[in-house]
Amino acid sequence: MSNAQVSRDDFAALLEASFHEHDVAEGAVVKGTVVAIEKDMAVIDAGLKVEGRVALKEFGLKGKDGELKVGDVVEVYVERIENALGEAVLSRDKARREESWVKLEAKFTAGEKVEGQIFNQVKGGFTVDLDGAVAFLPRSQVDIRPIRDVGPLMNSPQPFQILKMDKRRGNIVVSRRTVLEESRAEQRSEIVQNLEEGQVVDGIVKNITDYGAFVDLGGIDGLLHVTDMAWRRVNHPSEILQIGQSVKVQIIRINQDTHRISLGMKQLESDPWEGIGVKYPMGFKVSGRVTNITDYGAFVELEPGIEGLIHVSEMSWTKKNVHPGKILSTSQEVEVVVLEVDPVKRRISLGLKQTLQNPWEAFRDQFPIGAIVEGEVKNKTEFGLFIGLDGDVDGMVHLSDLDWNRPGEQVIEEFNKGDMVKAQVLDVDVEKERISLGMKQVSGDPFVNASEAGDIRRGAIVTCEVTAVNEGGLEVQIVDTDLTSFIRRADLARDRDDQRPERFSVGQKVDVRVTQFDKKAHRIGVSIKALQIAEEKEAVAQYGSSDSGASLGDILAAAMKNREDGEGESE
Repeated sequence: MSNAQVSRDDFAALLEASFHEHDVAEGAVVKGTVVAIEKDMAVIDAGLKVEGRVALKEFGLKGKDGELKVGDVVEVYVERIENALGEAVLSRDKARREESWVKLEAKFTAGEKVEGQIFNQVKGGFTVDLDGAVAFLPRSQVDIRPIRDVGPLMNSPQPFQILKMDKRRGNIVVSRRTVLEESRAEQRSEIVQNLEEGQVVDGIVKNITDYGAFVDLGGIDGLLHVTDMAWRRVNHPSEILQIGQSVKVQIIRINQDTHRISLGMKQLESDPWEGIGVKYPMGFKVSGRVTNITDYGAFVELEPGIEGLIHVSEMSWTKKNVHPGKILSTSQEVEVVVLEVDPVKRRISLGLKQTLQNPWEAFRDQFPIGAIVEGEVKNKTEFGLFIGLDGDVDGMVHLSDLDWNRPGEQVIEEFNKGDMVKAQVLDVDVEKERISLGMKQVSGDPFVNASEAGDIRRGAIVTCEVTAVNEGGLEVQIVDTDLTSFIRRADLARDRDDQRPERFSVGQKVDVRVTQFDKKAHRIGVSIKALQIAEEKEAVAQYGSSDSGASLGDILAAAMKNREDGEGESE
C-alpha cells in the first residue's frame, strides 16, 4: 500500500473520530485540566482537539483568590468545539448550572430543601443563587409575615423549598416562607406538648388588635382576648397593655389540632362575682358609674369587675319609648336599686326609677278616690279622653263617663286637645299604672241627688216634659231634674183608643207615676196608664164603688170635683 493511500485512510479515520467526538462532547459537561493561567483567563484542556479559555471569575472565590492552579481538574460545559479563532468555547457557569439543575431536580422530586443565597432584588421579589442555578423568590414567600427590610437576609446561606421548576424555560421558583412555617409548626408542636391548660406562664405582648393581644410564649403565640384581660369592662386592649410589655398569663384553652392557645389575665385575680348575692341583695340601693349606653339600656359599674344593667323600662316611671341616652350619659354617677342578681349568668338587673317615688303612688296619696282634679286634654281616642295630671301622669275618662244622658261618642266631639277640664278620680291602679277618671261625676249623680231629695221614688207622681214623639212612645224629662225616661205606647193611657203618641206634642207637660227607680242601673220608668189606674183605685176607695149603684163616671166626677174644691180652698 502506498504512502498516499495510508495518509488518506488515516485522515478519514481521524475525521470520523473528530465527528464522533463532536457529537459526544458538544453540549455536554466534561472534565478538563487547567494547562495554563493567563491574566484573568484559565486555559482548559477538555480532551478536545483544541483548548478553550474560561474567565477566572466563573470559578467563583477559587478563581478570585488565586487558588486555581495549573493541573487542577474542573468540570466545564462544551458550547462549541471550535470557534472562528480555532478555540473551544467552554463555560464553567453553565457547567455549574447544569450540575445544579440535576441536583435540584432530584431534591425537588424528593421534596427536600435546598440551600441558596438571596443576591439581588427584582420586580415582584428576589433572585436566589442555588449553587449556580438562579431561582426566583416571590416577595410573598420571603417570610411568614411581611417584612420591610430584607437587607439582613441578603447574601446569607439559608434553606429554601422549591415550588416549581421548568428547565425548558430555565425557571425555578422557591419559597423561604414554607421552610419557616414547617420549622415553626415543628417548634409550636414541641412547645404545645409542654404546655397545659391552667398553667401560668410569662410572655411578651407581640401585637395588639381591637379584640385582644397576641402574646409570645417563647416561640408560639397565644391570644389574650379583651374580655379575659380584666374583670372590669375594657373598651380597648391598649388601655392596659403595650407592645413589648412582659405579662403573666394563664393558659385557658389549647387546641392540639390548630395549636391555638387562649390566654387570660383576669383568671389570676379573685373573681369579684363570688358571694355577689350577699354583697348586693335585692332592694339594696347603691351608687355606680355609667360605662356604656345601648338602645336597650345602660351598663353601670358598681365596682371594678362588677357591672349591672338598667333596662330602658326601669329608667323612668313616665318616659316611655325614650332612648336611654336622653336620660343618662356615659361616666355619669347614678344611684340605683338592685332588682335581681344572677351569679350563674353573671347578671345584675338594676332600677333607676325605683330610687324615685312612684308617681302613681304619689297621686293616689294626694288625690284619693272621689277627689276632683283638673287637667289638660292630652289625647282623644275611640274609647275616651286622656287628661294630663299632676306628677307627669295621665288619667283616662271613658266614653261612658263623659255624660249621664248623652252617648259618649257624641259628647267627646265637644272636646279638643289643650282644653282644661275637671274630672273625678274613680280608681288608681298603681301596678298597672292606670288612673280612671269621670267627668259626669263632677256634677253629681242625678239619681242619687233625686233619691236623697226624696221627691222621686217608686210610686211617686211627677210631672214630665215631652222631648220627643215617635211611633213607639214618648221621650220625656222629669221637670226640674236631669232625669230622662221613655213612656212606651202601652203606658200612654188606660184605654187602648187613647194609646196614641200623636196625641202629644213636644214641650207638653204630663203627670206620670214612677214605676221603676234603680239607682245602680241608673234607670227610671214612668207611666201615664199607671197614674190613671192609681187615681181610679183611690177614687173608688173614697167615693164608693160601682156595686153600690153609682157608675164609675159618677165616682170619678165626684173625685175630680172634690179635688178641684180642695185646690180652690188652698188658693
